[in-house]
Amino acid sequence: MTPNREDYLKLILELGGDHNKINNKQIVTGLSVSPASVSEMITKLVKESLLDHVPYQGVQLTEKGLVLASSLIRKHRLWEVFLVQHLGYTWNEVHDEAEVLEHITSSKLANRLANYLNSPANCPHGGMIPAEGALVNEKERKNLTSYPLHAKIRIARVLDERELLDYLVMIHLHLNEEYEIVEIAPYEGPITLKNNKKTVVVSFKAANSIFVDTIPEE
Repeated sequence: MTPNREDYLKLILELGGDHNKINNKQIVTGLSVSPASVSEMITKLVKESLLDHVPYQGVQLTEKGLVLASSLIRKHRLWEVFLVQHLGYTWNEVHDEAEVLEHITSSKLANRLANYLNSPANCPHGGMIPAEGALVNEKERKNLTSYPLHAKIRIARVLDERELLDYLVMIHLHLNEEYEIVEIAPYEGPITLKNNKKTVVVSFKAANSIFVDTIPEE
């Protein structure tokens, strides 16, 4: 299994491909690759029984693909926690380093790392970290674009993607912050969020990769 193949499986799982069909456009955006490259890789992964493909709907992880993707994500996210907690990395700096480390991390090393970190439940981007041998089972959440004007939301998870994370740092948007949606521009324009401390304008593209919880009305 090459690192490139593994990256596809991880992204599809992060996008919810354990339960839902993920379309090519989402993968193109997440990996910043061409549509032709995505189509070619999907064909290979289907032949290897790692993905199921339904024409015009998208792809979903098979049981074999889910097991492999969960193991990879566990290693990746454990390293992210270590880098943030012990080496002073910020949440937008850890992805590339963890990407290298995950591919050379044995199960034994991953288990020792988890023990050293006291078995963290989540990575710096809000994604769950499964126990050894367990599957990633993210809480089902809708992304920011799914909510109407005046909805009150909490930033719960963001895709582990360097370009996105750099953008979120630039606009000063952080995990666990609570906001009200105060403006939604037409034609896939930006979404404006506001709380009692600041106003944040989020691009439509980024909003598709930000997963939120709703805040119940008091």
